[in-house]
Amino acid sequence: MKILNYLIVIFICINPSIKADSKQNLINELQKGGKLIFIRHAYAPGGGDPDNFDINDCTTQRNLSHSGRIQSQKIGNFFKKNKISIGKVYSSEWCRCKETAFIAFKKYEIKNFLNSFFSPKFTKNKKNQIVDFDKFISTWDKDQNLVFVTHYVVISEILNYAPSSGEIVISDISLKVIDTLEIEY
Repeated sequence: MKILNYLIVIFICINPSIKADSKQNLINELQKGGKLIFIRHAYAPGGGDPDNFDINDCTTQRNLSHSGRIQSQKIGNFFKKNKISIGKVYSSEWCRCKETAFIAFKKYEIKNFLNSFFSPKFTKNKKNQIVDFDKFISTWDKDQNLVFVTHYVVISEILNYAPSSGEIVISDISLKVIDTLEIEY
């Protein structure tokens, strides 16, 4: 029993340095460039969108909370603090994605292939959006990092990964997840 307790104490003491090394390895990879960086929009309470949702009217959508705005700032600070170069930032048309992109990076472009297809109103778009995404990255200058601020359903469909709100998911050109980083809100 003493040996087991001893091993547990060692593991607890070593674990923070393993996490720190992992985070530094992730930062090093991002600093090299050539990564696809998917960010699920920051924290917006609830799920899906209201029945009266209008893509052109943010007041009808589920939007970032105060905590979500702070989380967006933390996302941007992570990239600035670690001197991670970004080629371009692309966002879904949904207001919570655009706000996350604006707060974190200031400049962004809209790409409708990043739009949510969660609700029945938009599920018919899924296949075409994925085809459009694939075409888009086939023309990508692979030396630069690209950021995609999007939704749970888009990230899970493209990367087969279920992100949390504000989570950063990094992949290579073959869409293999390299690592993830959860940003607290």
